[in-house]
Amino acid sequence: MRAGDSEGLAAALLQISAHAERLATLEGREGEHYQAVSDALAKLRTAVKALQGTVAGQGEILASLDGIDQTLATLAAHVASLLPPETAGGSGYRPIPTVTWWSLEEEEREEATARIRSWVGRILLPYYGHLAKQLGECWDQHPLCLIQLDWLSELWSVLHLQPERSARDLAAQAELGIRILPAVAGQLERETTRCEHARALNGRRAAGAWSR
Repeated sequence: MRAGDSEGLAAALLQISAHAERLATLEGREGEHYQAVSDALAKLRTAVKALQGTVAGQGEILASLDGIDQTLATLAAHVASLLPPETAGGSGYRPIPTVTWWSLEEEEREEATARIRSWVGRILLPYYGHLAKQLGECWDQHPLCLIQLDWLSELWSVLHLQPERSARDLAAQAELGIRILPAVAGQLERETTRCEHARALNGRRAAGAWSR
């Protein structure tokens, strides 16, 4: 082999070797890219499965809500049947908002007490005989009396200030007169006949009797 041929062969081998190294490098890079793509696809499959589970769960929830509107309508109708009937022009009595006695300022407390005092004077004392007589004169100085008479006066108004009444209203009026009002009257009697106000009043009466 001539020297020139030998040199040409050597140069060719060097080129082939360089190409082989570049191919090896490319294969390494492609392998890394392939692994990265595989990892990304695996994560994507996991995310898709989780999403499918969420969608399926929401489907079950939506299925469970099927017919809920009818159920709510039935419930609303049932509640409406328990309420007093609506009257023309809205003339039926509407209860006032709940009185939070513990948070009232002095002026607000006096205003709320005056409303109850008016009901006691117009309704309770004139129309409820011996039940009303159980209420001590100092009732407006007792928080228990204020709370009880507050809802009692409102309940009485709801039941007795309706322009019309149903059989259900009539039964509620009987319940108020036979069971509820006597029970409350007993509570108020115990509260207002065993207190310091009652003892002071009895003392003044006894002193007046001795002075005559």
